[in-house]
Amino acid sequence: MTAQATDSDPDSGPGAGDTTRPPEPVPPLEEFGFAEWRRAAKIGTVITGRVARRVLREGLRKPARRRAMAEGTVDGFEALGPTFVKIGQLVASARTSFPAELADACLRCLDDVPAFPVAAARTVIEEDLGAPIDTLFREFDDEPLSAASVAQVHGCVLADGRAAVVKVQRPDITGRMMVDLRAAFRLASAAAKRSERARVASAEDLVRDLYDSTVAELDFRNEARAQAQMRANLSAFGDNRNVVIPEVYQQYCGPRVLCMERMYGVPLDRFDDIRAEHPDSELLIRQLVKAWMEGVIVHGLFHGDVHAGNLWMLEDGRAAMLDFGIVGRMTPQWRGFAAALFHASAVGGDFRSVAEQMRELGIMGSGDEKSDAAVGRQLATALAPVLSGQLAQLEMGKVATSLLEFGRRRDAAVPRQMVLMVKQLGYFERYAAALAPGWRLGKDLYLFRNIFPEEVAARVAAEGIELPAD
Repeated sequence: MTAQATDSDPDSGPGAGDTTRPPEPVPPLEEFGFAEWRRAAKIGTVITGRVARRVLREGLRKPARRRAMAEGTVDGFEALGPTFVKIGQLVASARTSFPAELADACLRCLDDVPAFPVAAARTVIEEDLGAPIDTLFREFDDEPLSAASVAQVHGCVLADGRAAVVKVQRPDITGRMMVDLRAAFRLASAAAKRSERARVASAEDLVRDLYDSTVAELDFRNEARAQAQMRANLSAFGDNRNVVIPEVYQQYCGPRVLCMERMYGVPLDRFDDIRAEHPDSELLIRQLVKAWMEGVIVHGLFHGDVHAGNLWMLEDGRAAMLDFGIVGRMTPQWRGFAAALFHASAVGGDFRSVAEQMRELGIMGSGDEKSDAAVGRQLATALAPVLSGQLAQLEMGKVATSLLEFGRRRDAAVPRQMVLMVKQLGYFERYAAALAPGWRLGKDLYLFRNIFPEEVAARVAAEGIELPAD
């Protein structure tokens, strides 16, 4: 059964969700009351206990102790529930910022978590959409397809016969996650005062970023809007036909329910399957990165969580982007910076425009005596080997750290969205190492065909280069 990419208009079904109800107000992260004190005490007790248990069982010698402490911490994360599983996921995907033992142990957090009872899922759907399951859907699968920290996904068939999936939020998760994150923030603040490692890892920033993204992520209407917009953006230039985003069925969505067309395929990290089934796995990666890069630089809206579970190769060979709970939104100024950076690497070779953008963004102070040309030469020396090297050799985490440190030295913090962008390039790096060894992102004109159309067309004509048709 192949994926069904459709362009039909949204339904006006009997279960149209309440999309006008305003979200409940969320207390600020710094708020700390009795519930947070009690939760902080439990967090400390659970993690300390799990760490002690692991250390006593696995030994006190230094290498074994470090591994045991990391595994015990993740044991505690799993026992504490969805919020801490998400913290573990962030640690696992930001390996350069944390001890290797902890990052390795947190890989467990990327696995599916236990599902919640289907009766609760049915209740959430019926409350949000205002109709019984049997009225809403021709078929509804009680066995979830997957379960994650915030929600689980059920297969279904709409009343008109279209195959779909419905993402259902865990019951009562909002209040629990807010308390957890406020308690975790207080603990991270205390740890940063006592531990250089916690300070270097920016534990407080990690919790703050998770809090901000969670507030948005817990209202599925935000995700539905972002997914629909990004699906529309894909066809802005009349190409990207080999990259798809599922259609959102808005009338079957609510604050805790998101319904969309069903896709059939395999995650991008099933490398052996993809190499065996796709005629050109390198082109598959290039098509994905091209569409994603246009989101960053042209549209200012991009997928902010491209781990392999969210990128698939479909049965018909197309690539799919899934799950838009985390998206990046680039301001025009930072889009200009990203465009200048990649223009210098792929087209122009002149980093002066990058220096100009940095000065406009306030990353270089007005008293900086170096000219844009001089700074541009320094940037070329520092960044060109990274951006134009083979992706298998890139270390994007170091690039992110360098950007952050560059901003901090000038009292101008690089925004979360820029760091989020670089983090996603790190994911693509890992996929490319397996599926497109030798491919050079920073020099691939195909990626920038719609971003720098005139310059790319001129280079293609002058050098007789043939770009993929789509």
